[in-house]
Amino acid sequence: MKNVAVLGATGSIGGNTLDVIARHPDRFRATVLTAYRQVEALVELCVRHRPELAVIADPALEGELSRRLAAAGVRCEVASGHDALTASASGNQCDTVVAAIVGAAGLESTLAAARAGKRLLLANKEAIVMAGPLLLDAVAAGGATLIPVDSEHNAIFQCLPGGRPDLGRSGVRRLILTASGGPFRGRTRAELGDITPDQACKHPKWSMGRKISVDSATLMNKGLEVIEAHHLFGAPADAIEVVVHPQSLVHSMVEYVDGSVLAQLGNPDMRTAIACALAWPERVDAGVTPLNLAACEPLAFESPDLITFRCLALAFQALRAGGDAPAILNAANEVAVESFLAGALPFLSIADVVETVLAELPAQPVVDVQTLCERDRGAREAARRVLRNAC
Repeated sequence: MKNVAVLGATGSIGGNTLDVIARHPDRFRATVLTAYRQVEALVELCVRHRPELAVIADPALEGELSRRLAAAGVRCEVASGHDALTASASGNQCDTVVAAIVGAAGLESTLAAARAGKRLLLANKEAIVMAGPLLLDAVAAGGATLIPVDSEHNAIFQCLPGGRPDLGRSGVRRLILTASGGPFRGRTRAELGDITPDQACKHPKWSMGRKISVDSATLMNKGLEVIEAHHLFGAPADAIEVVVHPQSLVHSMVEYVDGSVLAQLGNPDMRTAIACALAWPERVDAGVTPLNLAACEPLAFESPDLITFRCLALAFQALRAGGDAPAILNAANEVAVESFLAGALPFLSIADVVETVLAELPAQPVVDVQTLCERDRGAREAARRVLRNAC
């Protein structure tokens, strides 16, 4: 029986994780559930899954959470705040941690789980984008097991021998990440000048939160995944390729030096990757509709348009710059996307903000979490200054 902490339980990944857990009560139990401010949604999940601990990130909401849980007849420990969230990832109430908090907010709890030697199911790509070397050091020091949950990286994980990310000894030539192309695939820059947040959030294949949906529309999400693949699998930038695959059935591929290319296919449903990560090296039913290849539309692949979708090119630029450039990239992008979603920034200007901040803050070595967080704050301040000057 695996005791699972779901960090970010009220989000898309959290919900899919809990669906898989509920299908296998003999194998998994959700013992820790956390949320940012969604008290009502967290209470509903606690009623259904009966965890030992419920954590709300906003301390001002702890009393409300306690009252609602008591009224619902749920007896569990209640905590709140940053320290409680970090402790929930490293405590003895779980042996498996699903890191599904969106953005930089998930960094410290992810690091805590790694240091504590947990089985760490990584869905928070920003944590490894920001602090890849620090996270890998924490995994090694704590004896943790790191399994990627992003569908693309989980696909690569499945296509490597034994799931081991050891490119140096496995004869791998290239990692090929697939991208759906988002809702605006095939459009020119001239056609993207008046894009609204609702349009950007209408992904053709995947159901995701608004921030990650915008990242998919700009291809920044794929850029962050390129950086993530570099850290997870030790692949240099030149050994990582992105191809647009609008059907979203091939989730990624691994090319070997003998010419073989292994691909992982499946219907676009995050429960496949989650079930794989939860049960690895075994396999369990994820509740996903089986893939009917005979009924599928033809599979197509094309190169990404790096002129129209500049965020992907900027991510490769940050990866090649090294150091904390990926953290600067991520911070500037989070601020820019937030501004776009608020209706204060044009869609095409997201890349402009990121490019300006990268130029203003050249890469520095990643030393420790404190320094990295200071650089993250500096990048956010720089991005907000760029936005103010643009108004």
